[in-house]
Amino acid sequence: MVRDRRRIDPQTGELREGARTSASPAGEAPDASAEVEAEEGAEAAEVEALKVALAERTNDIKRIQAEYVNYKRRVDRDRQANQDLAVGGVLTELLPVLDDIGRAREHGELSGGFKAVAEALESSLTKLGLVKYGEVGEEFDPRVHEALMHAYSDDVTGPTCSAILQPGYRHGERILRPARVAVAEPTAGLPAENGESVQSAEQGDTSETGGPGDRQGPSDGG
Repeated sequence: MVRDRRRIDPQTGELREGARTSASPAGEAPDASAEVEAEEGAEAAEVEALKVALAERTNDIKRIQAEYVNYKRRVDRDRQANQDLAVGGVLTELLPVLDDIGRAREHGELSGGFKAVAEALESSLTKLGLVKYGEVGEEFDPRVHEALMHAYSDDVTGPTCSAILQPGYRHGERILRPARVAVAEPTAGLPAENGESVQSAEQGDTSETGGPGDRQGPSDGG
């Protein structure tokens, strides 16, 4: 007996029952693989999205932290500036008292209990950052010195403080009061007309006194 193993019925053109049963498992395998690949792709996309979101949140946190650090520095700087201004204002009000103490010391009137109080006050103000400056021989600096007198001298090579009329004070980088000084400049810096006047005066003195060859003795007929 010959068995017809054709999967398609030649009369009806349809897939026979046995062929349909055996073909089903083979047809389902591609669909399962596609589903697995789709799930893996979705998970990978979700992981990538989470990584992007994490990076964005991390950058946000870093930015907020940097803004906070800058804000804290600005607040601390402003607080310190306000404190310096307040201390500087108090020190400025006490400068006349220090001037009186200095004059009393120069005249030998600083003694006894007054001397102890004066020294304690000066020590306290120094601890607060008050600095006294101004010495004879310093180079004149218009940023920290105020010139009240001016002269020329052969003993200096540039503008120099020749006398301290009133000491200067500063607190930190802030000048509370410039040092009031007398300034001496080199004689070589004299204006041209002043130099000519000095030279003419010297020549006039020579002509009046006369040189050794110009002197005449008494006349023989005298």
